[in-house]
Amino acid sequence: MKEYRNHPFFTPTDECGCVSEYSHAVHQHVPGNECGCGQNHAHDEHQQAHGDECGCGHDHLHAVHQDMNASAEDDNNAAAKRVYILENLGCANCAAKMETKIKALTSVESATITFATKQLRLAADNYDGLLPQIQSICASIEPEVKVILRDTQPSRNESAVGADKKKDHSLAFILGGATLLIVGKVMESQNFGTNFTLPIYLIAYIILGGKIVLTALKNLIKGQIFDENFLMSIATLGAFAIKDYPEAVGVMLFFRVGEYFEEKAVERSRSQIMEAVDMRPEVVNLVNGTEIKAIPAADAKPGDILLVRPGDRIPLDGVIMTGESRIDTSAITGEPVPISVKAGDKVVSGCVNTSGQLKMQVEKPLGESMVTRILDSVENAAASKPKIDHFITRFARIYTPVVVAIAITTAVIPSLFTGNWHQWIYTALSFLVISCPCALVLSVPLAFFCGIGAGSKKGILFKGGVSLEALQKVSAVVMDKTGTVTEGNFVLQQVIPVNGMDEQQLLQIAASLEQYSTHPIGVSIVTAAKNKQILLSTPENLEEISGHGLHARIANDEILCGNQQLMEKYHIDFSDYHKTAFGAEVLIAVNGKFEGNLIVSDTIKSNAAPAISQLKEAGIMTAMLTGDGEESAKAIADAAGIQEVHAKLLPENKVSKLKAIRQKHGAVMFVGDGINDAPVLAAADVGAAMGSGADAAIEAADVVYMTSSMDAIPQSFAIAKATSQVAMQNVVFALIIKIIIMVLGLCGFASMWLAVFADTGVAFLCILNSIRILYKK
Repeated sequence: MKEYRNHPFFTPTDECGCVSEYSHAVHQHVPGNECGCGQNHAHDEHQQAHGDECGCGHDHLHAVHQDMNASAEDDNNAAAKRVYILENLGCANCAAKMETKIKALTSVESATITFATKQLRLAADNYDGLLPQIQSICASIEPEVKVILRDTQPSRNESAVGADKKKDHSLAFILGGATLLIVGKVMESQNFGTNFTLPIYLIAYIILGGKIVLTALKNLIKGQIFDENFLMSIATLGAFAIKDYPEAVGVMLFFRVGEYFEEKAVERSRSQIMEAVDMRPEVVNLVNGTEIKAIPAADAKPGDILLVRPGDRIPLDGVIMTGESRIDTSAITGEPVPISVKAGDKVVSGCVNTSGQLKMQVEKPLGESMVTRILDSVENAAASKPKIDHFITRFARIYTPVVVAIAITTAVIPSLFTGNWHQWIYTALSFLVISCPCALVLSVPLAFFCGIGAGSKKGILFKGGVSLEALQKVSAVVMDKTGTVTEGNFVLQQVIPVNGMDEQQLLQIAASLEQYSTHPIGVSIVTAAKNKQILLSTPENLEEISGHGLHARIANDEILCGNQQLMEKYHIDFSDYHKTAFGAEVLIAVNGKFEGNLIVSDTIKSNAAPAISQLKEAGIMTAMLTGDGEESAKAIADAAGIQEVHAKLLPENKVSKLKAIRQKHGAVMFVGDGINDAPVLAAADVGAAMGSGADAAIEAADVVYMTSSMDAIPQSFAIAKATSQVAMQNVVFALIIKIIIMVLGLCGFASMWLAVFADTGVAFLCILNSIRILYKK
């Protein structure tokens, strides 16, 4: 078996450009094939030093890269220490108030409440006695909220957002109140007196608003004034006080209807996203001898053998022991074409077994399997709040008191001058309804949550709203070559015979000598021969000439297979050789006569050129940074349409080139394989990783492209753009509607009905607008 360092088919400039006196194979993973460790060791030594996939545990990249975003969302990194579910949480503005009060607790380091997932992520010095304090805070703001510690291994039935335990009688109350309101209005039209209609309106109001008024009183005792319960209670009770009974009941009815549809819309968007990403199995089929036993998925241990029937999802990460099938990986990678698997192949949880029955051995428990990691990634992303979300939360704290102050001023000052207390108090009451900031506080995080969900459905994992927001500012995409623009695997590109030998004969000779090689060059030649069903010969007296090539005999023919230096060493005339394409050269001589050459190189991804074209259409500049040689890099860039190429770069040179690109073009996104090039990833404004769920990639990057497809890059930009647009549309729409209705109220044209629309109606429309992101193609 040949060592990589002795493989002769790389000269110092082939696909690298690194000026060196030793074989390219010795250093190909140092400056060239995108490693960046800076060590002059062979590839096999490099794997031992750094671990499989050149990942070196990836802690260096994770630590460096996370520092970039620490200032944007420090608390999210720590808040993952403990996660609580806030059952029955129904108000985004209330969630913001809870978060502020929980952060103020002395033992709490950081706290983030995500309304979209109903989760509280908390980091604290001491958790003893903390849960009752949190429960007290939450209940003081929303009495029905129950805080529970999330199970580390929740079942599939227990949604990631927590299953609300309360029975929803809202619809029955709404229908009952609406019926009584209609009865009251009919009686009024028939000239029934107030003595008959008032009791009906009072009963209707108690049915619709009794709970709201009671909650408002409880909160008032606790010093909470500016919540929607108090504001709605004052507004509608004020309407009763000025004897607008139908108006008071109607406004409360409209509010309850809007609140009901708002809640259902939020639940729908939440469930659509979480059902798409929560693929954890409830049970698995454990094989125990000849018996099949269903056990909880959380009880399955590494080493267990599981049965996966056709139509089942792969329950946990593992390896196929017996059986052959095709599995649909679209739920994990977004790739629509099923792939074939057989014994010995690794599979990840979440994929669907479409045909044959499989038995697999568990390699990772449920908590470490792909399905849980993806779910955690989406939940963590939802907790990472963009700057616009922080701004809206701060704005809401100012907005409500200001509007309430305007309402009080409107009720008093104009009335003193006009004497029309009824009109101006009524207008002021409508302002109180408008002052509720729920539509503003809800619309932005829900839009970003939908954007994160839309990405996960396409195999794009955003690490949070911060990542989505940052993508909007990117004006240049800088790419690694190997594994990003190219497939990252060597493939035989050309067989070029001379002197009458045909392609099949030349390939057969090269593959016969290379059949024992483990180097990617040799493997690619042998693979190409096997794909053509070429029978290989057994070489005799196989001699490896370090740094040059192979010398052997086949059927009494003397064979030389190697680079130009090998031909020169044996005085072979290879003047007929002309390199026609970039890549590693493999020259063949038989009995002292040059017979042709083979070209082996990495292959460009089929979707690279269309993806680059889409980025250009979006006005985004593209560049490639690589340690490979000028010839190879330029050929790949030209084929893909990449605008700038910088080759022969060491990792530290890549950083300086990236900084130069940023200075010239603006914010930069770097796309690599996520397990190397730590300095350049850390230096980028947005770091993105290619790779179908590699542990290191998922941990390190701001964005992970599970498909390893170039198509995902423009898709992520499209999702980020749509998300930011929808979030801004929601904010602008909510504010404009509220301002218009306030102006109409001051002019005497608005009513409390319109005020309720400016609150719950606008919130509902903003939710529907956010859900559009999920269906964006």
